[in-house]
Amino acid sequence: MSTGRTSSHNILLLIVLILAGVIIGALVASATKGIPFLSWLAYSKTLGLAVDKPVLVNLSVLKIAFGMELNISVAQLTCVALALLLYRKSR
Repeated sequence: MSTGRTSSHNILLLIVLILAGVIIGALVASATKGIPFLSWLAYSKTLGLAVDKPVLVNLSVLKIAFGMELNISVAQLTCVALALLLYRKSR
């Protein structure tokens, strides 16, 4: 009976840790952008469909626009990796 509750708590913990890693990584990247020897942490790439040029589906009655961008920095990847290690150690 308790395995279902434990499983849902583990998934919730994993989601919270990943979100915290992304947010903390973004803060670290922003803070280190101007520091010469740490500026590599702010290096980032944008992936996905451009938001300013979304894919349009015109159904004559309904128009749907699809666009999503994901901007990932080295600091965010590092913090998410640390969050995953922390999750693994906490289990």
